[in-house]
Amino acid sequence: MAAAHVELAPAKVNLTLHVTGQRADGYHLLDSLVVFADLGDRLVLRRADQPALRVTGPMAAGVPSGPDNLVLRAARAMGVDLEIGLEKHLPSAAGIGGGSSDAAAVLRGAVALVPGLALPDDAGLSLGADVPVCLMARAARMRGIGEDVVPVDGLPLLHAVLVNPGVGVSTAVIFRSLSRKDNAAMPDVLPRWADVDDLAAWLAGQRNDMQAAVAAAPVVGEVIAAIGATAGCKLARMSGSGATCFGLYADAAAAARAAEALARPGWWVRAVRLS
Repeated sequence: MAAAHVELAPAKVNLTLHVTGQRADGYHLLDSLVVFADLGDRLVLRRADQPALRVTGPMAAGVPSGPDNLVLRAARAMGVDLEIGLEKHLPSAAGIGGGSSDAAAVLRGAVALVPGLALPDDAGLSLGADVPVCLMARAARMRGIGEDVVPVDGLPLLHAVLVNPGVGVSTAVIFRSLSRKDNAAMPDVLPRWADVDDLAAWLAGQRNDMQAAVAAAPVVGEVIAAIGATAGCKLARMSGSGATCFGLYADAAAAARAAEALARPGWWVRAVRLS
């Protein structure tokens, strides 16, 4: 059997998500501060004579394993046949980059498996706007249509809770329902944050411009309110295009207590670290 390579595809969290414009070709312009969790999907990759995908794990239900799956498209973009085992731990269509992070993990894994293989020139942008930042998989500022990704240093270690109410949200639908698409960007130069309190106070003055547009899933408002009501919550907000929301806390113990308090039937709740 061919040697295996294992990649983690961590959950992506948009601490901010400013929609700043729309190009003539329809693509939206964004400005987002992105971090990644110590939780994600697990991929096992092997060289193969023909491509294959097997999806397992607690969140595997409903994930297609056919050729249009993003991980197989990523392998084709690299020009290599891979046998891929995808262990799903992140909910789909959840605003935390599950599919994009999986695709980025395949790009990284293909380079690790095949000597001399290089990443695509577009850093995976052709696979989706979130793939370049997921390829970096660390705190970063993402601008443009996703092609402008710059690492952000000095971010304090964040303890958080992620909550998804089991409702899928279509990014395309959310973009169409935005009341305006020419909102202000973040400051050109990001500040240096002394600690989580400093960061949370700054984030409170920033936005997720998609949050108000998730009228198709009013339970998102319920989730944000529930997170905000937990002891020690410093900020509650939706990530990406939803429906996953997050809360920030001072330490791991506070996040763990919040996760316990937020347990509801049908809700996916996890205490994580973000960096």
